[in-house]
Amino acid sequence: MSDIEKLGAHEVAAWLRRHPTFLRQFPDLALSLVVPRDEGPTASLASYQLDVLRDKNRELSKRLNELFANAQENERLVVRTHQLTLALLKQNSAADTLRATAASLEEDFNGDLVRIVSFKPVPGLEEAAWLQVVEPGSASLAPFRDCLADGEPLCGRLQPEKNALLYGARAGEVASSALLPLPGIGLVAVGSRDGNRFYPGMGTLFLRMMGEALATALRRFDG
Repeated sequence: MSDIEKLGAHEVAAWLRRHPTFLRQFPDLALSLVVPRDEGPTASLASYQLDVLRDKNRELSKRLNELFANAQENERLVVRTHQLTLALLKQNSAADTLRATAASLEEDFNGDLVRIVSFKPVPGLEEAAWLQVVEPGSASLAPFRDCLADGEPLCGRLQPEKNALLYGARAGEVASSALLPLPGIGLVAVGSRDGNRFYPGMGTLFLRMMGEALATALRRFDG
């Protein structure tokens, strides 16, 4: 038995990987090779390669469409965040600033339930259903201690005790939330009935930008 006849399938495959142009020298061999399909009859190597290229092309097209959709959504968020920042700069009081924030989060950012927690009373908002005043040392803020310390937004399904403070009697309506801590100022929460609307790991850049804009706008009225 010759050395060639002793070669196994793995050795042949390894040799072909090292010589990818081999079949160019023997086109008749390339045409005579057949490749099994997952379903149905066998196919020629050329046909199989064409199918593979088509699958890759479809996958690339799908990926490009996803990237394009993400780019469009990011562009919309940039515009809305910019508009919110401009609106906050135009307000003449802390009450008007919070009103503009709540309205924008509900209308422009499609929040199902917007809630704001302030660490001090805000004159002019005593009757606002979306605002509650909680002393910064209150025990009810214990579940928010970490996020208030680092100021990082949270997204996802919040713990029941967090939902209870933020949404009160309507906590059962909220399946996911975007929580924006404002250290020294309070909390902003946007609740959604969709459990997949806000999820851990989603980008929080725009939330962080909105939080910084709101905190800066509110500090104009300190004193």
